[in-house]
Amino acid sequence: MSFGQEIAALDALPSAGLVGGPTPVAEMSRLRAALGGGPRLLVKRDDALPFGFGGNKVRKLDLVAARAQADGADTLLTVGGVQSNHARATAAAAARLGLRCILVLNGARPDRATGNALLEGLLGAEIRYVASRAERAPAMRAEADRLRAQGRRPYEIPLGASTPLGSMAYARAVAELAGQGPAPDVIVHASSSGGTQAGLLAGIALLGLPTRVLGISADDPAPALSELIAGLVSGIDDALGGGGRLRAAAARAEVDDGFVGEGYGIPTPASREAIELAARTEALFLDPTYTAKAMAGLIAHVRAGRFRSDETVLFWHTGGLPGLFA
Repeated sequence: MSFGQEIAALDALPSAGLVGGPTPVAEMSRLRAALGGGPRLLVKRDDALPFGFGGNKVRKLDLVAARAQADGADTLLTVGGVQSNHARATAAAAARLGLRCILVLNGARPDRATGNALLEGLLGAEIRYVASRAERAPAMRAEADRLRAQGRRPYEIPLGASTPLGSMAYARAVAELAGQGPAPDVIVHASSSGGTQAGLLAGIALLGLPTRVLGISADDPAPALSELIAGLVSGIDDALGGGGRLRAAAARAEVDDGFVGEGYGIPTPASREAIELAARTEALFLDPTYTAKAMAGLIAHVRAGRFRSDETVLFWHTGGLPGLFA
């Protein structure tokens, strides 16, 4: 099946210039040795994106912020937790593009700003606090309505920029990866709002790669996350004019929710081990909310022999490093 039309549409998407060149791919031979062998291990370093402390949200916002600019927006609004990587990246994008930024965050105002909260303040973001996750989206809509009544032009960005447009950044990232060497057999990454995994699956389908994508959930149960991913893949298909041809990619979504532990953002013994092992073998730093749990999943799968020794497994590092200093 040829996807030439869809690939051309993907390539033509305007970007805000936040990403720059390809992020590195590196061997993790010392980690492999520490695990007693197993598959070849690689890491794709989206934590090394040079803009705004990097991470997968920068890729998504590269497309989403460009759309906001094209629509004439003067303010970016989004939602998240007090230590949201997405909120920090949105504030950085707004500062770079000369836009106002309003963040609706659930949780208490910290007595002393650290990590992402510190960076958001430095970037000039205005923060509105709400008590719960359920209150975030209504509060953002109310802020947007208030701004429109003042004659301003707000642009609302859903949680994680996990829209079909934001997800397409990771379909483009698959093409970037394909230019850096043979396709891995498996990609392992942290999955939460579904956009990164949906984009990876769409990109793999567009390029006809045999790669599996294993998302390690940071919070939601696998069925709920799989449903989110399917909806986003469907939206990508519609946006690219695929006529339903990409929707089959959603069926290939693999989600492992066995590493969430007691809940979102709460470390587990396995995630603590992953942070230490990655640092001591590869000088690779993981954040406690997302990538530590994803690496814990990769480590457990290697130890259990769930990957063949002749396979190549790539860990897609989705960033979040300010969370280490929260």
